[in-house]
Amino acid sequence: MDGVGSFGAGRSGSTIDPITFAKQPQTILRVLSWIFSLVVFASIVNEGYVNMGSERLHCIFNKNTDACNYGVFVGLVGLLACSFFFLLDYKFSSISSIGFSGFWTFLYFVSFCFLANQWSRTRAEELPLNQGADAARAAIAFSFFSIITWAGLTVRAVQKYLLGTDMTLFTTEHMDGGAPTQPYPSNSPGGGGTTIETTETYQSPPFTENNAAPTYQVPIY
Repeated sequence: MDGVGSFGAGRSGSTIDPITFAKQPQTILRVLSWIFSLVVFASIVNEGYVNMGSERLHCIFNKNTDACNYGVFVGLVGLLACSFFFLLDYKFSSISSIGFSGFWTFLYFVSFCFLANQWSRTRAEELPLNQGADAARAAIAFSFFSIITWAGLTVRAVQKYLLGTDMTLFTTEHMDGGAPTQPYPSNSPGGGGTTIETTETYQSPPFTENNAAPTYQVPIY
């Protein structure tokens, strides 16, 4: 258990095989979340604003600038967060990110509902030649997919947290794989048929070895 510490955080300096790391469910969910966030962000930034006969750009989601800004914010921060936690996952094999993953799952749920609601209110004449329609649908769809992946990351984070908490119940000897030691030799017959003989030398306490009064000889002149 060299890579596991308390509260789900791995010990620093632990090494992970890249192939094993790439096959982990948490890594797969992290990569998918990164891709979905990139699609949401890029769709709105590239085609989320249209020019309707004027120099001013309007958001394709019912001309609601807040809808576009919210989608860009959630997508960009989610993209950066996935990159950051991806590096932490590789450095710390059992990192726990319960709070952020759960919070971003909620934000993507709000993004899906908000964008879908504003898109349903967008009139066809507001988008000449159906401009930006594909980008709007992509932002809505991948916001929904992001809810699933971030919820999966939240579940994995909870599992890592519980695993790290359980590890605190064990002593350091158990975590390091050390076998318990027997403080005293056993001379019982059931100890594998061997008898351990010990040689002990008894020493009297100091100042009690000779309790007799010292004798003195009178010198003869």
